[in-house]
Parts: sequence; structure tokens; C-alpha cells
Amino acid sequence: SHTCTYGAFGAFATGMGSTDIAAAFVLGEVWLKVPASIKLLYSGTPGPMVYAKDIMLRTVGELGIDGATYRAMEYHGSTVDALPITGRITMANMAIECGAKNGIFHADEKTIAYVRERTDRDFLVEKADPDAAYERTIAIDVGELEPQVACPHTPDNVHPISEVVRDDLRVDQVFIGSCTNGYIDDLRVVAGILQGKTIAPNLRVIVNPGSQKVWMQAADEGILSTLAAAGCAVNTPGCGACFGGHMGTLGDGERAISTTNRNYVGRMGSPKAEIYLASPATCAASALTGKITDPRTIEQVEWTPSRRRADTPQAISLIN
Repeated sequence: SHTCTYGAFGAFATGMGSTDIAAAFVLGEVWLKVPASIKLLYSGTPGPMVYAKDIMLRTVGELGIDGATYRAMEYHGSTVDALPITGRITMANMAIECGAKNGIFHADEKTIAYVRERTDRDFLVEKADPDAAYERTIAIDVGELEPQVACPHTPDNVHPISEVVRDDLRVDQVFIGSCTNGYIDDLRVVAGILQGKTIAPNLRVIVNPGSQKVWMQAADEGILSTLAAAGCAVNTPGCGACFGGHMGTLGDGERAISTTNRNYVGRMGSPKAEIYLASPATCAASALTGKITDPRTIEQVEWTPSRRRADTPQAISLIN
């Protein structure tokens, strides 16, 4: 279902079932109804500790889990133009949480440079027509946006961090990773918050890099040793606890804050557990205190790699 992640590169990408995929292999084509488009127009400069994940959580909160059913969500505006590719990946990844058929960014110089580093094949850049028609346009100003949290048990139950912290919610587990926020930029944010510190007692903090290349780059930069020194458990790349698979599945009555994309009942294990969704910064801040915490109250330093081989790529994602 999170195939829509590739919309970050200006591609129409949507999840399909095994039968449809098998038919596509055999026939070389697939039947799709052309979806109507929703234009999401973002403006403003994000404040401290506000990231693409916060912007997308706010978007899901605005539209609802069925607010874009079988629609194409198009991301526009100066705010998203300024995002790094990994931030766009996070937002495209969660289009499905609004029920969308896909989420798509227009390809710009950043996109082209990113893709050129990863393939020597020719590709066609498609963009929306200047006079494109939209079913509706939704304007979102992120200038005053706080860090956001999706509370149990749906991704659209979104509240600003200032409201959530009033409940003094202690957590049993912090999970950082997944296809939504398992990128090197995400791990750098986490390392900048946890560097030289120790996680709260009686807490599991699990980090799943999004791919082997991310894992290797994080190791090369000293991120993994920084996280391990803080008390985190660093897993091999993969989905892990996101879908309740392994290494971090929740037990009865447990509460987790996670960088993943879904918090439905039973998603990460027990149906009696609670899952809160947030950015890597909010999750890292919560790891230090043992409760859901506003990352703006925690000191952060910009991550500086402790070492790097000359041949280490500067930007890595799940797209290999």
C-alpha cells in the first residue's frame, strides 16, 4: 500500500494486490480509473523542530482517513519545494493514509539530480499542465505549525504537541524507522538529539534503518555508535515492529510513540496497546524523558559525522 512513496519523484505510483500485479506481468498493462486530483498548496516556513512528518500528519488530520479516497494528492507550494527529497518521500508515503490512490510531487532540479545519481537510464519528466483542473484546492500554512502527534487509534486523530503533552503520557517503547522515516536525514536528527545523552530507564528504543545502504552510511558517520551509546537497540533494516512483525511488537497495555505511518488497533502487536505517531525529533525527545515530549524543549545539535569514507554516498534512500 505504501508504493505511493515513489510519488516523491514525480511518478504515478500506487499499491496493488497480487492478482493485479500478476496480470501486469503477463499483459504488460493494468486497468486503472483516472483519479480526480486534489491540489495541496503549502506555504510558510516550518518552525524549529517541525519536519515533513509534522506537515503530513497535519495534512492527514485535515483531510481525514477517507478524505482523498481514489484521488491523486498533488503537493504544491514554496514549503514543499524547499523540502529535501527525503522529506518529500515521507509525505508521499502517507498519501494512502488519506485513502488516496497516489500522492505526487512535481519533479524539479532536486529530483532530477537525485535520480541521476542512481541510474543511467533515460527518464521522462512529467508535470501538471498550467491549466490543470482540480477537484478542490486545500491551502495549508505551516508557518505557525507545531510538532504534530497522531493519537490512537487512527492516523487522522492529529493534535499539536502542546495539547498532547498535557496528559503526561509515559511510553514503554519508542520506534524510529520504517519506510516513512528510516532515512539518513531522519537518523541524523535523532543522533543530534541523543548525542552524549542516555535514554530514560525502563524504556525500549528501537531504531530500524530503512535500507542496508542507510544502515551502512549511519555506521560510517558514527550515528549507530551514538545511538547505541545512548541505549538504543539498532536493528537490521526492515519493517520490524511497524506492522507487528518482529523486534518491538507491543504487549497488552503498552504504549509506543513511533515514526511509522499507521496506528490502528493491533497494528504493532497487541490490540490492547496504544500507538502514537510523530516525527523522528519528537520520538527522540520522548526517548530521553520516557514520555511524549515536545522536541522544542530538548537541546539539539546539528549532527556532524565523526568519520566518513571518501566513497560514502551523500544521500541514500530506499530507492537503490
